[in-house]
Amino acid sequence: MSDAIRPLRWWHIDELLPIEADLFGAEKWTAAMFWNELANGHHYLVSLDDDGRVDGYAGLAMQEPDAWVQNIAVRRDRQRHGIGRALLEALLAEAERRGAERVLLEVAVDNVPAQRLYGAYGFEGIGIRRGYYQPSNTDALIMERER
Repeated sequence: MSDAIRPLRWWHIDELLPIEADLFGAEKWTAAMFWNELANGHHYLVSLDDDGRVDGYAGLAMQEPDAWVQNIAVRRDRQRHGIGRALLEALLAEAERRGAERVLLEVAVDNVPAQRLYGAYGFEGIGIRRGYYQPSNTDALIMERER
């Protein structure tokens, strides 16, 4: 049986927070930030493993006429199993359904595996946000995929 992708619900937030902390450390999102994303009607998904536990999540926000990938994260022990790819494909399908002219995202300049994944889906680097990720002061590469 493979992972199931479902809409993110409020009861998933407590379960995804340890994944967020493990992957992003001091730059992790808080529960309140995820609650805010849901309250604002942004499109969030979770990937559930065979036991129904969250092993990945992703979000998309519309800023007409564009869509922004807010985040994609996969639990370390489940990385390299196609979960991030499946979540990205689901976000791109939603962006298309909503009529987005392009999809944008920011990714840490040192996150080469994520950049490769995005590149495989037609994203190209279009700029740098200096010191975007805090407190590490890491630059973000802005990537764009046109329809």
